[in-house]
Amino acid sequence: MRTETEAGTGTGPGTAGQVPARVPTTGSAVGYRPTFAEASAVAQALHDSLSGVLLGTPDAVTVAVVAALSGSHLLIEDVPGVGKTVLARALATTLGAKLSRIQGHPDLLPSDVTGITVFAQNTGTWDFRPGPVFAHVVLLDELNRTPPRTQSALLESMEEQQVSVDGVSWPLPRPHLVIATQNPVGQLGTHPLVESQLDRFGLSTSIGYPDAEVETQLVLHHGGRYALDALGAVCDPPQWEQIIETTASAEVVAPVAEYAVALVRTTRSAGTVRLGASPRAAISLIRSAQAYAILSNRAYVTPADVQAMAVACLSHRLVIDGAAGDGRELVRHIIATVPVPQP
Repeated sequence: MRTETEAGTGTGPGTAGQVPARVPTTGSAVGYRPTFAEASAVAQALHDSLSGVLLGTPDAVTVAVVAALSGSHLLIEDVPGVGKTVLARALATTLGAKLSRIQGHPDLLPSDVTGITVFAQNTGTWDFRPGPVFAHVVLLDELNRTPPRTQSALLESMEEQQVSVDGVSWPLPRPHLVIATQNPVGQLGTHPLVESQLDRFGLSTSIGYPDAEVETQLVLHHGGRYALDALGAVCDPPQWEQIIETTASAEVVAPVAEYAVALVRTTRSAGTVRLGASPRAAISLIRSAQAYAILSNRAYVTPADVQAMAVACLSHRLVIDGAAGDGRELVRHIIATVPVPQP
C-alpha cells in the first residue's frame, strides 16, 4: 500500500523542506530500519550538501544521491577539470565514509587495486594485505587510462562485494560504492571500458562546463574544492546501509515494473543498437527509481520516477553504431515512444 503519510507527497527532488543534519541516533541500532520520512530527510540533506559544492549541475548531484541511496556504482564521464573528482570526494564526506582513491594510469596492476598475499618471515605464514578497494567509497580516477586486465579486477568486487586473491575470497566493507571517472574515449592513452564493466555501473552522469555566472562563483571560491573543507557528514556507513534497505522497500506496483521492463526491452530492438540493456539494467532502473522516489519525499514509485532515471541507468550500457548518435538521445526517444501506464 502507498504510505503517503510517512514520506509525504512530493513530486521531485528538493520538496522535502528543512531536514536534520543526521538521521536520529536510533538509526545506529542493530536491526533498526529508518522510516521513509527519515530516509527522505537524509536524502535531501545529501542533495543540499552536494549542491553547495558542485554548483550549477543539479542533474549530476541528483544522480550521485540516487547512486548512494540505491547502493549503485556510479560512472562519471566528462572532460578534465569540471569537478568529477570533487563530486566523488564530496559524496564520500557527506556519507561519513572512508574514501579510497586510486589514480588510473597505464602501469596500474590488478594487485594495486585488490591487494596482495605476502610471506611474513617473522611468523612463517602468508598474509593478505588489502588493496585500496577495501573501503566504503572507492574513487577510481580516470578508469579508462588503466589497462584492461586492471579494469577487470573490479568486476568481482562491483558485482559480488568481495575480492578473490590466491584462491581466497575476502568480503568488502558494506555499503560498497565504486565511483569511477573517465575522460571521453578517443583521448590519448585511453582504453574503452568493455561491456561487462559498463553494465556493472548502475548509473552514469556527466557534469559539463558551467555557465559564466557559476564559473565566476567557482573562481571566487564559492564551491568546488574550497567548499569541501566546510562539508560535514549527514550519516555514517551503518546508517547509510539501513537507508539503502529502506529505499529498497519503496512500493513498486506491477504496471510500473512492467513499464521499466518495456523501456529496457525496447533498447534491444532499436535499429541502431548492436547491444541493448540487460536484465541487470532493468533491476537497476527500478532500484534507482525507488531512490528517486525517496529523494522526492515519496514511499512509492511512479512512472515519472522511472522516466527520470532511465537516461542515467541505460544510456552507458548501449552499444550503438558510430554514426547513429549517442545513447542518451536514444533513451530519450524510447521514453517518448513507449506507452506510459495510467494510474
